[in-house]
Amino acid sequence: QLQLVESGGGLVQPGGSLRLSCAASGFTLNYRAIGWFRQAPGKEREGVSCISGSGTTSNYADSVKGRFSISRDNAKNTVYLQMNSLKPEDTAVYYCAAGGQFMCGMTRARYNYWGQGTQVTVSS
Repeated sequence: QLQLVESGGGLVQPGGSLRLSCAASGFTLNYRAIGWFRQAPGKEREGVSCISGSGTTSNYADSVKGRFSISRDNAKNTVYLQMNSLKPEDTAVYYCAAGGQFMCGMTRARYNYWGQGTQVTVSS
């Protein structure tokens, strides 16, 4: 069964950090671009970051540049999203996604495998 599983979400105070993980089972993430998306209540799902199949190229939404960092460990078949200096507006369900393309992009149509999401809540 092809599956992506996110973990690492939770409740954190403003200014805090979390590291999200996206682990794949049933297929390899190697050479696939991976994207992180988020969806806040009442809002559209938006792209947060992506990383190319080689891991040498990454992109970030303007709202998270300088605070979030994406990385991948192909040996563990896992992609990470390190989130620092979290703000209340970062509160959302975070999803990882994988597709068949090597180069990354932050449009949903590029990805056909999605995880179930992990909740991130930033609040004092």
